[in-house]
Amino acid sequence: MKDTVGPLREFYNSGETLSIKFRIEQLKALKKSLLKYDAALLQALHDDLNKSSYEAIITETGIVMDEINFYIKNLKKLAKPKKVKVPVTLQPGKSYIHYEPYGVVLIISPWNYPVQLTLCPLIAAIAAGNCAVLKLSEYSENTSLIISQLINETFPREYVKPIRGDAVTGAALLLERFDYIFFTGNQNVGKIVMKSASTNLTPVTLELGGKSPCIIDSSADIKDAAKKIIWGKSLNAGQTCVAPDYILCHSRVKKDLISALIAESSLVNGAHSSENDAFPKIISKKHFERAVRLIDSSKVVFGGLVDMQKLKIDLTIMDNVTYSDRVMQEEIFAPVLPVIEYTNIDDVINQFKSLDKPLALYIFASDKSLIKKVIENISFGGGAVNDLMVHITNNYAPFGGVGASGMGAYHGKYSFDTFSHKKHIYQKYSFFDNDLRFSPNSRKEKLVRFWFYR
Repeated sequence: MKDTVGPLREFYNSGETLSIKFRIEQLKALKKSLLKYDAALLQALHDDLNKSSYEAIITETGIVMDEINFYIKNLKKLAKPKKVKVPVTLQPGKSYIHYEPYGVVLIISPWNYPVQLTLCPLIAAIAAGNCAVLKLSEYSENTSLIISQLINETFPREYVKPIRGDAVTGAALLLERFDYIFFTGNQNVGKIVMKSASTNLTPVTLELGGKSPCIIDSSADIKDAAKKIIWGKSLNAGQTCVAPDYILCHSRVKKDLISALIAESSLVNGAHSSENDAFPKIISKKHFERAVRLIDSSKVVFGGLVDMQKLKIDLTIMDNVTYSDRVMQEEIFAPVLPVIEYTNIDDVINQFKSLDKPLALYIFASDKSLIKKVIENISFGGGAVNDLMVHITNNYAPFGGVGASGMGAYHGKYSFDTFSHKKHIYQKYSFFDNDLRFSPNSRKEKLVRFWFYR
């Protein structure tokens, strides 16, 4: 892999990527290539995951185009040095933050949203002035191939280098010295990435996952909640890091919620979504078999059918689930929806004190005091009230996990911050120099005591 990383470091050291004009030109070139390859990308996403073109646009290519347009419009402003306040003790002078590229970055992307989760970090890395190596997933092989072709046609290989390969390839890449690593994937691989990065003290962003709950209070609009939950769990067949992993439903409305969920899924997916040609499929046999093992047929109240040949699983609802059930021991990442009943929100909050911090949390309620209590007392990456998943589409706000669900954040300007070292520069004005720090004496000690201890 040294032959891969070496040319990129040489290109970065040439200083060409420091030019804002150069970066904008690269973003425009990428946009042009995306438009050219649009049909090929949509077809590849269909081949890999059975995504419809509509779903692929709103969750993949459309989001990427929005991110490119954001940076083309705002990069000059984002990259401009930012003045910061200067304390009296440093007057006369000025301070500012200079945004410096890290250098050569490694972006490891997953298979579930292979276009969005490869190209959005890349766009920010380019905007910040870095060179990048892309490790593309071997599972989404059709999409990875098209992305690789697109990148190679758009950029010099010493500037952006796509690499396709399995875990062995990824492990070999992690032996190399990068200046920043951006990883999206599961927690187990995230730990490997972080351990490898520590060898060279390489900073990392880890976009992981976890079991993101959806709380349904007795004050919720049940029909609205059911509509949005079924949409979120159907999207990409539940293979979304911020999908509602399970439901925590107040006992007073659980029966109504399950009825509404069944009615909504029957309406949009059919009685058995595994028989619906338009329903997305599980990415591989390995992932399919893992997900099927999580289904307890004795607790299934809707769905439950699976099709090994087509790699499809019904949108399946399980009732009377407890925290000790197998389906609650890992992130589901499939269209399987367990429902846990609760009667007191304080019990729910206390339960979370012993659980990993989720990437997302959703609350459906009209009780403002309950909403406030949940947000203030449960730690999670981000979330929504009376909606789900759409919070990640706001590129004016950061997206990222906390604890076991990840570290660091990105989207919009926050992605630029992620791929930039913020270098503080203090510039002293020469017309006056405060000599308090030189040749200390008792008079000066009285002055500094007065200043610092006031």
